[in-house]
Amino acid sequence: MNCGEAFDGQIEGPFTCPNCRDLKFSFEFARPAMLRDARTLDMIHRLKYARELYLAKELGRLAAEAFADSRFAPALTGRWPLVPVPLHRQRFQHRTFNQAEEIARELSFTIGLPVLKGLKRIRATEHQTALTRAQRLDNLRGAFQVTKTCVRGISQKLPGVVLVDDVLTTGSTVDECARTLRRAGIPRVFIVTVMRG
Repeated sequence: MNCGEAFDGQIEGPFTCPNCRDLKFSFEFARPAMLRDARTLDMIHRLKYARELYLAKELGRLAAEAFADSRFAPALTGRWPLVPVPLHRQRFQHRTFNQAEEIARELSFTIGLPVLKGLKRIRATEHQTALTRAQRLDNLRGAFQVTKTCVRGISQKLPGVVLVDDVLTTGSTVDECARTLRRAGIPRVFIVTVMRG
């Protein structure tokens, strides 16, 4: 499954995920470390909205568990950079930090991959929570741009990156980020999040 959705039971033989069957993602796969649960969601909300930045350490450690998935082997052996999903400068000024960047920093400390500020959000967007998937995709179109640092990495033949975010819901945000990176010349994009929303 590319979308990171979990299914009960053991899957044996060919399987087509009903969530991403009709979708074409710009990333290869998304891997949340945790299924949605109240305790993890509470920690994410306390980090984001109550500015309890010490929780980024625990959330980064949780995200690191996703790297037990063998699909991350090329990223680990090739030392691909971790690219946090960026906030628009207005939201950053209000919040004073980017939760994805804080999680990526802790994740970097745990698994040893470097952090690269590879994307910037060039357009403020509506909050995604109340939008449908189609509305989310439309809301995010053209919202991201690669940074000069990322362009330097591309010129040095960067083979791929791992996008980092706190929660994966429909995958709209990470897909638009991945599309931006792929258009700029990065061949492969994997996704890791703390939790599936």
